[in-house]
Amino acid sequence: MGEAPGSEEDKQGLPFVGRAGQLLNSILFSIGLARDEVYITNVLKCRPPGNRDPMGEEVIQCEPYLHDQIDHIKPEIIVAMGRFAAQALLKSTASIAELRGQRHEYSDLKIPLIVTYHPAYLLRSLLEKKKVWKDLQFAQSLVDGSEN
Repeated sequence: MGEAPGSEEDKQGLPFVGRAGQLLNSILFSIGLARDEVYITNVLKCRPPGNRDPMGEEVIQCEPYLHDQIDHIKPEIIVAMGRFAAQALLKSTASIAELRGQRHEYSDLKIPLIVTYHPAYLLRSLLEKKKVWKDLQFAQSLVDGSEN
């Protein structure tokens, strides 16, 4: 789950379709998943003006829709990609460094949630890919039931 659509995502009506989306597809493939086997969405459903970070009021307005979407999908796990998505879903101001490597729960639905870096960040910080791999292995262990 990302923060909000970028310009290309907004045009196509799909999340993660640009370079970050291509990287996400590669990341999914590396752990044995295809894009059509996972549900990908954003916290916000529309692009903020000037592609700025979403504001608190925008998150509050979109939150009921996102919550209903998650309740309907009933995912086994949520992977929050990037600071914004993690903070919005967990209602936290903690950094990614503080949130990574732990099992969190999404709202009263109690869906396991883990935090990792956003693919767009990885395009600028290639050395962090190893941490994302570790995060996704942790997520897989939660789905498999081999980690509490």
